[in-house]
Amino acid sequence: MIQLSKQHAPILILIMTMFIVQLGVGLIIPILPNFIQELGVSGSTLGYLVSAMGLTQFLFSPIAGEWSDQYGRKKIIVFGIGMFSISQYIFGSAQELWMLYVSRLIGGIGIAFTTPAIMAYIADSTTEENRGKGLGWVGAAMSFGIVIGPGMGGFLAEYGLRIPFYVAAATSALAMLAALVILPETLSREKQLEGRHSQKKKEHIFAQIILSFKSPYLYLLMLIFILTFGLVSVEVVFGLYANVKYGFTPKDIAILFTVGALMGVVIQALLIDWLLRKFGEKPVITISLFLSAGSLALMLLSGSFWYVLIVTTLFISFTSILRPALNTLLSKMAGKEQGFVAGMNNAYTSLGIIIGPSIAGILFDIHIDLPYLFGVLLILMSLAIQLWGNKSKK
Repeated sequence: MIQLSKQHAPILILIMTMFIVQLGVGLIIPILPNFIQELGVSGSTLGYLVSAMGLTQFLFSPIAGEWSDQYGRKKIIVFGIGMFSISQYIFGSAQELWMLYVSRLIGGIGIAFTTPAIMAYIADSTTEENRGKGLGWVGAAMSFGIVIGPGMGGFLAEYGLRIPFYVAAATSALAMLAALVILPETLSREKQLEGRHSQKKKEHIFAQIILSFKSPYLYLLMLIFILTFGLVSVEVVFGLYANVKYGFTPKDIAILFTVGALMGVVIQALLIDWLLRKFGEKPVITISLFLSAGSLALMLLSGSFWYVLIVTTLFISFTSILRPALNTLLSKMAGKEQGFVAGMNNAYTSLGIIIGPSIAGILFDIHIDLPYLFGVLLILMSLAIQLWGNKSKK
């Protein structure tokens, strides 16, 4: 029993860390409008604050991926969690608008350093056979944190508007200490030195993105970007869409998110490994994209609360399969460049997060159904890219 505990402790720490970070990202959503009002700032600032974190996440993700290959996973993970903890404290104590921007920018750096290093850590400590299970658990923690975050933020805000951020700062600090004490380093000293002497990893972010264009896994990175773009476009306006079209209350919307999130977590934690072993990554990705587009299209049809609940749960369930399947396939194609590829993965994801919210808002103002139609189109584009990638790799 002791041996089993020691073996699984690092993975549990990483799962907890990913959950805490993504929880901190999500809890800001219901609080930010009130926070803006408290500081006497116009509502137009809200969109810029949402994008600020994605901007630094994009800029620093490749650097973090490089450094995790050059200096080890543990140092980068600990640094990233620490930065995120600081960002949450600054946001909670902010009295001026510039402090909110500083907080979001620092938070983006923290996520940029944490996520790629965790993915690379999982790749180091698992075999190709069971990597899907490890990434599935981490993906489940990400999804659960992202979706539960808004509800948790709203609940904690009942005790004070700044309480959620102090709680997030404290839990992040505890996760940092746990990683510092418990996590062993998975990258040998020899491999770290090899990473430092690699010329391929000494380019700035835009050069690295250009370099990724020549990689065999480019179609997967493009798939991640387009898919993230589409999913974020849908998620950003979901609450407003449900309120305007159906008259759902915040409680109704919280139920929709929570039930969908729980189903997504169950699938990622218990079924991903079986699905990937049984069918392989490429068929799973293809089928999930097709079903995701179909369930999203069904959201455009009016129905009762139970209809929306079922369709939303199906959509979240199908999309929850995509991320770990894509991460597993990317990891297998990365070879010795786990950190670099994880950084590119995060960078392409960040680009989708930066662009998606503003496009969704513009489309929603034109017609409330347009973000969903646009999301269906982007998922179908992703499906076409996946089919092309499958064909070209044969």
